[in-house]
Amino acid sequence: MGEVQVIALGGSLLRPDSEHDRNDWIEKIMTLLNQGISLGMKFILVVGGGAPAREHITIAKQFIASSERLDTIGIAATRLNATMLQQIFAANSFDVCSEIPTASNQVNDMIANHSLVLMGGTVPGQTTDTVAVNVACQTGAEHCIIATNVSHVYSKDPREFKDAIPITALSLHELLELTGEQLQPGASAVVDPVAIKKAIEGRMKILVLDGRQPDLIGAATKNEHFDGTVILP
Repeated sequence: MGEVQVIALGGSLLRPDSEHDRNDWIEKIMTLLNQGISLGMKFILVVGGGAPAREHITIAKQFIASSERLDTIGIAATRLNATMLQQIFAANSFDVCSEIPTASNQVNDMIANHSLVLMGGTVPGQTTDTVAVNVACQTGAEHCIIATNVSHVYSKDPREFKDAIPITALSLHELLELTGEQLQPGASAVVDPVAIKKAIEGRMKILVLDGRQPDLIGAATKNEHFDGTVILP
């Protein structure tokens, strides 16, 4: 089996401000995948729920108190996003698995037989960041790439604090101190705390970068320098 690249694609990446930006982003992702596959790489893309997940959870919160039920709604949104990309890639002649796995332990067999696997969430209580880290550990990937809508891990939330400082390198334990121990359904952090704990257990390196710039993802897959944050075990 070729070198496996596990990439968590934040759901926000699928909802840019304009249709042109969305189409351009998808085309660049397809170019990146083609280039990597030609070099012998295989890709597992774990897609987040983004705006659809947050919107539906917000509606349901008026009637549902259970975090597990709210997470189930979010998982459905991630799988819808994953299915959309899967069908786009299949229509453009990629060797993509026709199934969307519903558990991390299904992925090994799928990626052994295909160049590309798309998936979303798996179980309540785990974000797609956590799924991506689990899959990276199970497949023996060198690292897990978290492609999101911010350029780095910051010292504090840059959307709220103008004095937030970008961090280029830190440890997993230092990152956990920044994020805290737990997120509520529909909330977000640059990396989910549960995913960080899984990475600590599996000694998995995490690369955080701005997924709105697919060239950065390409550089990270090839172990080239990229503008982002390297998080070491």
